[in-house]
Amino acid sequence: MRRSRNVKIVATLGPASETYETIRALHEAGADVFRLNMSHGSHEEIAAKHAIIRKVEADLDSSIAILADLQGPKLRVGVFANGSEELVEGASFRLDLDQAEGDVNRVCLPHPEIFEALQSGAHLLVNDGKIRLKVETCGNDFANCIVTTGGTISNRKGVNVPDVVLPLAALSEKDRGDLEFVCGLGVDWLALSFVQRAKDVYEARGLADGRAAVLSKIEKPAAVDNFDEILDASDGIMVARGDLGVELPVSAVPPIQKRLVRRCRAAAKPVIVATQMLESMIESPMPTRAEVSDVATAIYEGADAIMLSAESAAGQYPIEAVQTMDNVATEVEVDPTYVQIIAASRSAKGDTVADAIVAAAREIAEKTEIKAICCYTQSGTTALLTARERPGVPIIALTPLARTARRLALSWGCNCVVTPDQERFKGAVVGAARAARSGGFAGETDQIVVTAGVPFNVPGTTNILRVAPCDERLIYSTDPE
Repeated sequence: MRRSRNVKIVATLGPASETYETIRALHEAGADVFRLNMSHGSHEEIAAKHAIIRKVEADLDSSIAILADLQGPKLRVGVFANGSEELVEGASFRLDLDQAEGDVNRVCLPHPEIFEALQSGAHLLVNDGKIRLKVETCGNDFANCIVTTGGTISNRKGVNVPDVVLPLAALSEKDRGDLEFVCGLGVDWLALSFVQRAKDVYEARGLADGRAAVLSKIEKPAAVDNFDEILDASDGIMVARGDLGVELPVSAVPPIQKRLVRRCRAAAKPVIVATQMLESMIESPMPTRAEVSDVATAIYEGADAIMLSAESAAGQYPIEAVQTMDNVATEVEVDPTYVQIIAASRSAKGDTVADAIVAAAREIAEKTEIKAICCYTQSGTTALLTARERPGVPIIALTPLARTARRLALSWGCNCVVTPDQERFKGAVVGAARAARSGGFAGETDQIVVTAGVPFNVPGTTNILRVAPCDERLIYSTDPE
């Protein structure tokens, strides 16, 4: 399904969007990727959503990416005898391993690994940072704290520890079971929560064993500090601004977002900007002006994708939220300022033959009357390199592998077409011309750029660039075998 914009839209599925009719409507409205949140729902419910997405894909003949978002280790306080207590600024409060019900003076924090890593002066944030505690003294089973920001603390509220790298694996036992289950279903992407270092990613990659691409969520200060290593280990990145904005000053998040998006683009790896993009549309059919500006900013920065969470999963207006994102993206991408910003942020990267070919393809396309760049790709790498260039003409990614087409549905500008295996370059050019015409990207009198690798179906062999006519008679009469 051809879009009128290049940035992709990720829509989270949930109670508000679990029927065939709604999921199909979301895709038709603009959702390119569907996110399955493994924090909610049984395996049976996840499998049902997966099956519906694949049916929509087949019915509309449109490659759709499915992203399974693993929960990660959840740090929570225990329970209170009264259900909740009011903590006052300046008061003392103790966290410990005692399973007894809590009161206004203490509560259980059933995570010994936190106490092992804590030091005096560290901060603990409870309930998305609404309550802030500063550690005064601590040991292997306790932390005596001062309340620096008071409020109501209640049963099983989440805890963030921004100041230390916790000795926790990014994958809990639940995550391992979920990972195996969704890889068996055939999801395309795995989102890894609570990433702190590259070894967290390598563990997930080992378990996935090539069955799904791994996307790291950047939501911890440690992940920002170790970003280059995490990026190298990952197939993609999500700038998860929710927890990131809790654990860091909110004023630090926008510049971090900009830096991470640029580094992902330079590495030719897709990046999603996520969390609270159209938050008000959970209950309102119209977004705020500030939310629209936030969405537009991510697009101007060159993000591959923008994401809806509760807006599409549990909100009252899931389809309207997708349509709003689609409308904003379409408007931004025809703005001359957008074109200038994208061009100015383009940096030479890489010194391989493939790097040179995709850069040349973009230059040729933008300086002549070329209508599209057609990339034959086995693993998706050539299409990703082309997307990194952010060309001013459509990218058609042709691949014999449905799983490659689905993964590329997350990447900027990639219009994915599953095509038969090719053995000769002339056949590849003909196939590209047909795809360009049938998709409405070019007419018979137009020209396209075709990139491919010979021998075919060998990853990493991009070595040919051809400017070709869309008229098949001219291809057969002029192109070598």
